[in-house]
Amino acid sequence: MLTKLLYHAKRIFPEGDIMEIKIWKVPKSEDFPEGVKYSMVYIKVDEKGARRILGYDNERGKGHHRHYFDKEEGISFSSWNELVKTFQEDVKRLRRELYDKG
Repeated sequence: MLTKLLYHAKRIFPEGDIMEIKIWKVPKSEDFPEGVKYSMVYIKVDEKGARRILGYDNERGKGHHRHYFDKEEGISFSSWNELVKTFQEDVKRLRRELYDKG
């Protein structure tokens, strides 16, 4: 079976920040037991340039994990649909912290 793109979404926010989600169906293996590979990223763009401040992925050999600024931690995986929802909620929370001057 070949790799197949299941889902792709990219959004550029008014401030220039970027959110991109890619989900692929891949052959089940030790590295990808669910048969899914994913990359979800939120990139902050400002006068200093562009930098990833949030990312979810299941890189070969690392399993399911999340990058938050300079920290990396394991995350649970039930389905890619649920993970997309969790990532989008994380982005909303992060954007409130970054941009709400409240």
